[in-house]
Amino acid sequence: MFDQATMKLNVEPLILSALKEDITSEDVSTNSVMPYAQNGEVELICKEDGIICGLQVFEKTFTLLDGKMCAEFYVTDGDHVSNGQKVGKITGDIRVLLSGERTALNYLQRMSGIATYTHFVAQLLKGSKTKLLDTRKTSPNNRIFEKYAVRIGGGNNHRYNLTDGVMLKDNHIGAAGGVKKAVEMAKAYAPFVRKVEVEVETLEMVKEAVEAGADIIMLDNMTHEEMQTAMQIIDGKAEVEVSGNVTKENIARLTDLGVDYISSGALTHSAPILDLSLKNLHAI
Repeated sequence: MFDQATMKLNVEPLILSALKEDITSEDVSTNSVMPYAQNGEVELICKEDGIICGLQVFEKTFTLLDGKMCAEFYVTDGDHVSNGQKVGKITGDIRVLLSGERTALNYLQRMSGIATYTHFVAQLLKGSKTKLLDTRKTSPNNRIFEKYAVRIGGGNNHRYNLTDGVMLKDNHIGAAGGVKKAVEMAKAYAPFVRKVEVEVETLEMVKEAVEAGADIIMLDNMTHEEMQTAMQIIDGKAEVEVSGNVTKENIARLTDLGVDYISSGALTHSAPILDLSLKNLHAI
């Protein structure tokens, strides 16, 4: 759940922006059929099995339009929900229920979809020491929502943004003139509290990263045999992350490596939505 400060400073402005995108001047459809205020109620219904996530954001979408709106939920973020299950209801001005419906559902469906996909993938790593991580492959202006959904689904967050940590990828290494030079420059520039992670694609780069004193070595798009050899080279001298087109279909093949982390952009860029809808709107 987002704390009060995070909600006020970081979440509400994004929700308001999404509402402004959907309502540039007025909701013509709603104003056509509801010219006056009328209290009503609508049910939130799940249309497939999954993990619910984003209820706080869903509610805030309506209360930003009208502070008198009231949400009642029968589940909490992280709960399993089933097809046909009533998970809550929203009451208040029918005009607000109609105008906020799509934006609120967009957040809830997207976040629940990510939580559901992440939960499925995390279960495949259960029993191993390996932690499942997300990436920065998020949709613009939705990172705070999508990374929250990963946590609710049982995953862990990698760095939040470029300020969060040092990760030297192929083009950073190319710009610096090699792995050793890139690590040296990063250690000289970055605050001492920042770990230095290096992305490597060959066993020779693995050796260079170990010798340079990298804190974390990311094995990117290597074969299984190459990763096994890389683990022998690293031999506990650095933490190890595996990355590169990791999905729910292929992550199980990596569990025997004993790496510290597996990162998957698919958690956020390929998770389908969880289908939910607002139904049975009626006046009260």
